[in-house]
Amino acid sequence: MPPKQAQALVRDRDVASIEATRPIRDALLWNFTVLGEAAAHISDDFREAHPSIDWSRPSQLRNRIVHGYWSIDMEILFATANNDLPHFVAQLQAPLSGLEP
Repeated sequence: MPPKQAQALVRDRDVASIEATRPIRDALLWNFTVLGEAAAHISDDFREAHPSIDWSRPSQLRNRIVHGYWSIDMEILFATANNDLPHFVAQLQAPLSGLEP
């Protein structure tokens, strides 16, 4: 799952080490992009069934990465992975557990 992978990419790292390690930086950007793309394709019915989840935030971040890649603030991505994703993952647990494999 991209949110958990993004969290793993920043674990035990700081912003400077992520910026200095191109494969880690690119992987973090890719995982946020995939998460945003997936969130954008959630059906309206599923969104309406889970209104407490802010489905637009991942999509907005994806758009920022894809269309403004030359000016990505790695500190914001680092903070998002560390501070926002754990809550987002927790919110996804109940709805995802109800889906068929």
